[in-house]
Amino acid sequence: MLSRRKVLIGAAAAAAASAIRGEGDLWATAAQPSTPVNFDVPAGACDCHTHVFGDAQRFPFAAVRPYTPEPASVAEQRAVHGALHTSRVVLVQPTVYGTDNSCTVDAMKQLGASSRGVAVIDDHTPEAALDDMHRAGIRGIRINLETAGQTDPALGRQRLQAAIARVKPRGWHVQVYTRLSVIAGMADEVMAAPVPIVFDHFGGAQAALGVDQPGFDTLLKLVKAGKAYVKISAPYRSSTLAPDYPDVAPLAKALIAANAQRMLWATDWPHPAQIPGRKFDEITPLFQIDDGRVFNLLPAWAPEAGTRKTILVDNPAKLYGF
Repeated sequence: MLSRRKVLIGAAAAAAASAIRGEGDLWATAAQPSTPVNFDVPAGACDCHTHVFGDAQRFPFAAVRPYTPEPASVAEQRAVHGALHTSRVVLVQPTVYGTDNSCTVDAMKQLGASSRGVAVIDDHTPEAALDDMHRAGIRGIRINLETAGQTDPALGRQRLQAAIARVKPRGWHVQVYTRLSVIAGMADEVMAAPVPIVFDHFGGAQAALGVDQPGFDTLLKLVKAGKAYVKISAPYRSSTLAPDYPDVAPLAKALIAANAQRMLWATDWPHPAQIPGRKFDEITPLFQIDDGRVFNLLPAWAPEAGTRKTILVDNPAKLYGF
């Protein structure tokens, strides 16, 4: 169990977060953990999926974007991880910045050697820019099909193949946010991929449909074969049964049982929201998720401390090069 000192440190970090923005900030709503972590977090634990939304004057959003988030700073993120007792973090380029990765890279520079990143690029991104991003700690590129509403497996295969070609010489990985039907449609390409493939947020599985839902068996096969990593992250994107998401547990347990060495854990902080029908340039409030309470689900999904260390420490160290 956690020592009293660790619990107090985590509680203090969460409490201090409320003072980070200042009383005059209208959009001071990025979530902070309110539940203390109730298990021993191993040294070197990593939150493998977070975002930072910086000052819009310095880091303007893309003209074409699916939503406009509230700000979420590096200081707030540090407070989150202080409360969770995690010492490493992966920053994922959010869709609202398009292929301008400057906010993500700036956040990584602030966080230093304890951070890595995943970029978004296109055909026009020069190799020199990739060189610069590698030096900053970028170790992969992301394909976000789900947020864009792209559900055609043929398009998924095309984009995956193009991404693999860009990252293979660098030893990077390709991260894909999509749904199970698309994963099933590009399973052959994933099996043959010469670089690691990572699927976000339970591979898009919907908890209410259980482990027998179409496509989940394909995801398990890819995991068992060691050909895909899966982020057991953001259960609120798979389930409506807040705050403990009990229907996510069978998915998490099945994935861990298939191959714990291909599991990654993450918060998805600061929990950006995309609300149907909302104007893209209208500020959309961030989801208020208690990351401490969600983190405490991990011991139920992975009861053995050694398995949790594999997920929290060893796998991220291997994939991101910590």
